[in-house]
Formats: sequence, C-alpha cells, structure tokens
Amino acid sequence: MDDIFSMLKNMLKPYEPDFQVKRDTADSYYLETVKADGTPEMFAAVQIKKSYVSFHLFPVYLDPALLDGMSDALRKRMQGKSCFNFGPKHIIPMDDMTSLVAQCAAFSKKR
Repeated sequence: MDDIFSMLKNMLKPYEPDFQVKRDTADSYYLETVKADGTPEMFAAVQIKKSYVSFHLFPVYLDPALLDGMSDALRKRMQGKSCFNFGPKHIIPMDDMTSLVAQCAAFSKKR
C-alpha cells in the first residue's frame, strides 16, 4: 500500500505551491485551497486504508463535468462522487489521473 500511496501523493506534490498542505503523515496527505471569499476548501487527499488507498479529489464533486471523458479504467476505481480507491492488484491509470488532477487544479484556482 505504501507504493500506491507514494505514487498518488507524488502526483499532488507539484501543486503544493498553489495549495496548502494541511496533513502530511506516513498514511495521510491532504491539500486545501482557500476560496475567493477566504473560506478553506478541500482540494485533494490521499489516505491509506485497511485494504486500499483512497484518493479524494473534491473539485469533481463541485463540478462533475470535470469527469467528462474519463477513461473506463479510472471510472472503475471511482467510489462515490469524488473518491477513487486503489488496491494492491489495481493498475493506476497515471496519465488519466494526472490529467484529471491538472483539470481540477485549474478549476480550484479559479474559485
């Protein structure tokens, strides 16, 4: 699970200059943004659970159109409206995830 966590966390690290790191532990990483009105809002989080790693991407909850064109491989990993779960036997579609995170970052910066 640590490898999956590290891969997903490293996908978010380039966005640290644009968002605030609220949590950075061995099993949890959380980035937050501040809306134009000054209120904090989740951007993304990665967390190790018992049998999988969860990747939360809050902008897709706010604007589901960000998911348009999402690959079937990534859609299969989606749980709920803004969470993706990856277990040890799952292949992470890195290109799709990287693209989706970039779209979400652009969306969040405009808020």
